Amino acid sequence: MLIQQPNGTTAWVGNGSRNVSEAEEEAAAMANDDEEQQELEQQSQAFFPLQQQQRRRRQQYRDGRSSGVESLGYTSNTGGGSFCGYLMDNLPKVVVVAFIFLGALVLILARNKGGTNAILCVESVANQLKRIPYPDLNLNRVSPRVDKGRYSAFNTEKWIIVAALGSPTHELQALAKIEGWQLLAVGGSETSADWKVDGALFLSFDQQAELGYRINAYLPFNSYLRKNAGYLFAIQHGATRIYDADEKATILGGDLGRVFDIELRGPNSQRDLLLQYRTLENRSVVNPFVHFGQRSVWPRGLPLDMVQQISPDVSYTQVFPGHQIIQQGLANGLPDVDSIFYSTRRAEDVAIDIEFDTLAPPVALPHGTMAPCNALNTLFHSAGFWGLLLPVSLTPKAADIVRGYWAQRILWEIGGMMVVYPPTVKRADVAEPSSFVDEADLYKESSRLIKFLVSWRSEKGTLFEKILHLSHEMAEQRFWAAQDVELVAAWLKDLLSVGWRQPRLRAVELGTIPVYSSPDEHKQFMPKAYPSVHLGIEDTTKMGSEFTEFLNLRRFYGNMVLVLECSYPLNHTVLAWRLLYGRLFKHVAVLSQEKEAALGVEATDMWMSYNVLPKIFERYPNAEGFMVMNEAVVFNYWHLTSADKTKLWNLHAKETWKTASFNDESSAWYLSKGHKNSVKKLVSRLPVEYRTNYRTVMDDDHFMVSSSKVYYVPRRYIDDFSTLAGLAGKQKLNSALALPLFFVAMENPENFDTNAFNNTRSLSESEVKEGPALIYTPNWHIMYPWKASSEFELYRIIKAMSAGDPSLSEILDSS
Repeated sequence: MLIQQPNGTTAWVGNGSRNVSEAEEEAAAMANDDEEQQELEQQSQAFFPLQQQQRRRRQQYRDGRSSGVESLGYTSNTGGGSFCGYLMDNLPKVVVVAFIFLGALVLILARNKGGTNAILCVESVANQLKRIPYPDLNLNRVSPRVDKGRYSAFNTEKWIIVAALGSPTHELQALAKIEGWQLLAVGGSETSADWKVDGALFLSFDQQAELGYRINAYLPFNSYLRKNAGYLFAIQHGATRIYDADEKATILGGDLGRVFDIELRGPNSQRDLLLQYRTLENRSVVNPFVHFGQRSVWPRGLPLDMVQQISPDVSYTQVFPGHQIIQQGLANGLPDVDSIFYSTRRAEDVAIDIEFDTLAPPVALPHGTMAPCNALNTLFHSAGFWGLLLPVSLTPKAADIVRGYWAQRILWEIGGMMVVYPPTVKRADVAEPSSFVDEADLYKESSRLIKFLVSWRSEKGTLFEKILHLSHEMAEQRFWAAQDVELVAAWLKDLLSVGWRQPRLRAVELGTIPVYSSPDEHKQFMPKAYPSVHLGIEDTTKMGSEFTEFLNLRRFYGNMVLVLECSYPLNHTVLAWRLLYGRLFKHVAVLSQEKEAALGVEATDMWMSYNVLPKIFERYPNAEGFMVMNEAVVFNYWHLTSADKTKLWNLHAKETWKTASFNDESSAWYLSKGHKNSVKKLVSRLPVEYRTNYRTVMDDDHFMVSSSKVYYVPRRYIDDFSTLAGLAGKQKLNSALALPLFFVAMENPENFDTNAFNNTRSLSESEVKEGPALIYTPNWHIMYPWKASSEFELYRIIKAMSAGDPSLSEILDSS
């Protein structure tokens, strides 16, 4: 509503809602016109004196009043007046120079006199200079802005915004013909005033100045960053969706609605559920190119330390649609890659032409997880229009990426999400590589920026206040400059003045599951794996190192036999197990409750599977040793290549080995009278050498129980193990009671290889229910239980293990 100010002027109060007549709006605008003009001039002079001088020179040149003296920024009418005018125009510079001079003077005095106070004074001055003023948003003084130009009566909902810095392209002419969308081309200072594309609106440099937006004082003259003015123009003229476009890209199929979600709600909405990346600990950024089939390609703005993370996600959550406020599309041909990728993966005279999986579903990013977002192929819905602003203090190649991360963080505050979509455009490689220097800010700061944004919190009460708060802290952290903080404040005022309404904040604690998450906990999608054909320099190097590592693994395990215990039914996982472990071991023997001759599966009583091992030992007389493992064990074999293959390995940690008393009458299964009698009989019938070893560890009143699911028996203990297995088999002793007895009877535990399996993780029931994939890390030797109850679950296990052994990608591809 309109209120009377103390100074006699009127102003709008509220979030930009306009419920008065046009005559009242115009009267209010005229009342505040002088005050706003003074505010704009003060902002411009304070932060951009150089640009103001340039604008004055341009106007003077047009008016024919330019002179040699005037071009320096001051007049020559009077000596005193000219100096004062120059001083006022350049006041910030004069202040900075004065501080530097005083600081240098104090430093000289400190050096000559050894004064500590002087040094502290210098540090204080330096800290004062580093402080960035916090702008006064003062939204109560913002009046509605009325466009009185040639497009004042034009209104439409769907806009395409491009920068027009050169001659019209064929791609722009095609964009202007997309049905239902209005193309707006925003010119720069060097764009010809007669620029024209049929069906497009064109905002020249001078027309942008006439619009009177506050942000104009901050925009560079001839840069795509002038799209900022175009965004405001579209919002002022009825926009509810804005497509941020590249003037050199072609829309696939000529229809933006073919892939993007143009309608979020209502009968025209096409989405039932959306896939969403799972929230993983220590993962705050993803490479969405992997989801769409390209593991060896990474987007501009992805932290370089994430480039090697190529393992695809195959398990996702699901979320209800309606909150995908920012939609990032991919580009076939030349994707939005950085200069490092372009210069190292592009062969001379051979254009990059990359294809993504067009059939892969869109994938949403959960709160706490980010991905690069650009200004080349992104759809913004009305609730996210605040996130269109492009900063001006960064290089053009860094500006849109930093904007994307900034916008994603604020998006969480209103319960929105960014979704990445399959290819929506085709971009041709025209051999115009970016300079590494233009992207230096991204390479140096992207990881730090993401970490800062994910951890950032604000207690501010409105969206605009949170936006300004984050923008100021980003300047304090040197992610962008102080001028971008002032730009943000001007932008927010301009948004309010053109009638945009702030969405409400959502009281959602970051890290919790949003209310619009689907009750369906898991959803599986197996991304394609397109071949890496992009010059292959990086891939060939990687292949060579992976092959060397594989040879080392093969050299260590190549003369060992793996005995794998699998439960029945086998669910067709046996072939994959053989493919996985057969690469390393001399042979893989599979045991189960029932025989499967076609799959080479042998039958055994699983509760005493040791009984069949002597036959397997005889089958491979030249094997160095035998590893016995349950299928629920995830074995990170790359950690054990330094283990001693001549010693026994077992999970002899406290949680897997425990001592029980024969006198204990509790309900545990192993304390039944039958089991205790079987142990006593076996001990009494042990040959003297085994009984002697056993008694050095265990007395007459106790026995051992082991839940160990993996162990290794070297060649030199095979005969001993076979003898003990025969004796235990006659007593029908359960493996959990027999195996610890065997090991202690064969050797004193002090002589086991204590380094093997010493870094293990036994999952709790709640962790198993939550999902082992979320907990797994390749740093452990052993993790259990994670059972491959289906082909898909086996795929997840192998995918997880590929983080420790990248050569597993061949198995992932083949499956």
